[in-house]
Amino acid sequence: MLLRARERASELGTPAVLPGVGAVLRVLAAATNAHAVVEVGTGAGVAALWLLRGMPLDGQLTTIDREVEHQRAARAAFAEDGVAPHRTRIIPGRPGDVLPRLADGAYDLVLVASDPLAYPEYVDEALRLLRPGGVLAVDGALLRDRVADPARRDELTTVVREVGRTLRNDERVLPAMLPSGDGLLLAVRR
Repeated sequence: MLLRARERASELGTPAVLPGVGAVLRVLAAATNAHAVVEVGTGAGVAALWLLRGMPLDGQLTTIDREVEHQRAARAAFAEDGVAPHRTRIIPGRPGDVLPRLADGAYDLVLVASDPLAYPEYVDEALRLLRPGGVLAVDGALLRDRVADPARRDELTTVVREVGRTLRNDERVLPAMLPSGDGLLLAVRR
């Protein structure tokens, strides 16, 4: 199922988390006993499948994407994988418009994996959504090794680099950067 979802993502031209990142997400969902998860950027459902495989069977994943075609591909992946419909809540729309409508402190895990230029906004919202002990995961945090290169000063690199700095200095969280995939920045809400 994951391979077919990755193929759909490729056909749609949308990125998909790499298997190493997916495995970490599955472990995080299981370790936190994540009953309520938010995914920013549905893509073709690859990350969601990994998360759902780590979540308890009564857990619900809320996924947000502005591209309805991506969400249609994710629905197909969920159905093929036998995911019960009540386990997913698929919300079409711009994440910046949808996230503020979600409840404060009601989520165990938030994955930010869409539109790196909007990461600062999404990360702020994610921190509001997380319960104490909840985990924020930011995919693509190394930006193909550009973040670590001080000579790189383009807007995208600067924005992603600043998200890492901000989380490192935020006393509300305990952050760590994992070199899985294209970098997975994690932060546990205190």
